[in-house]
Amino acid sequence: MRPPSRWSPRARFRAWLRARLPLADTWTLGQGNIYILPTRAGFTFAGTLVVMLLASINYQLSLGYALTFLLASAALVSMHQTHGNLRGLTLHLRPTAPVHAGSPALLEVVLTNPGGQRHALALRYEDDPATAVYTDAPAGGQAVAHLSFVPPRRGWLTLPTLQVETVFPFGLFRAWTVWRPAARLLAWPQPEHPVPPLPALGSSAGDQQPVNRGAGSELDGVRPWRRGDTMRQVVWKKVAHSGELVSRETTGSAARELWLDWADTVGDPERRLSRLAAWVLQADRDGLSTGLRLPGRELPPGQGDVHRRAALDLLGQWA
Repeated sequence: MRPPSRWSPRARFRAWLRARLPLADTWTLGQGNIYILPTRAGFTFAGTLVVMLLASINYQLSLGYALTFLLASAALVSMHQTHGNLRGLTLHLRPTAPVHAGSPALLEVVLTNPGGQRHALALRYEDDPATAVYTDAPAGGQAVAHLSFVPPRRGWLTLPTLQVETVFPFGLFRAWTVWRPAARLLAWPQPEHPVPPLPALGSSAGDQQPVNRGAGSELDGVRPWRRGDTMRQVVWKKVAHSGELVSRETTGSAARELWLDWADTVGDPERRLSRLAAWVLQADRDGLSTGLRLPGRELPPGQGDVHRRAALDLLGQWA
């Protein structure tokens, strides 16, 4: 299904509606934000009832009247049930972890149901019905629905408008709500592939020496665990005996630091950031202590998951 043209009445109505909606990561559904209309099947059903009513009038069919009004009553009850299938639900968007541009990010939405069981709830992006995922919400419990979002570029991005809808129980009516999450997603630069060689490895005094891939691989001793140490540096045998976290102290990690510098890259800014991102990931895999220099910004040397994420965050937010 193609999205409507930006100048179509439908697209203009959506834009008007979005501008009126508040930004919120928690969205409670009630009378003021649930919309309901007949589906195509609903309009067809209504037309059938009109034909049945005209036939009953024309041929004076008492049973025809009874059947027509019975079906009309069932349709009205189903409209109430369809609206009630959403009413009272609370939607909450959990924080979304940063990802590299072009890689899918996972949006996790928790549906809290204070009432009876809700069936056939569909969560999707407003502009893309093909993204719909379906779930049931247990009575007095919670359900979790996941959507995938691929950031097209790096930096802070606004999450798409979400829509929760249902046609339960008969598909004659469609009830839905439109939700604009307030959270934003940080997209890191897409790392260059294949990974280029790391720049020269220098000492803490700033002298430049060739990269020694063997540096840091021989065990010189142990020391107490420090924040930023990788899992590969932990001496698990000693941990098992003493119960205290200790890390390997290596010649390479103690004496040298690798600086990833903007000046060591070439090309446009996005290409430079892509190369730096690839270097950050490679240095983390190699267990190197790295610092990051960008125009106007600098991250001191460190290592481990926290430092790697801080470096990628800096690259993603740089402007």
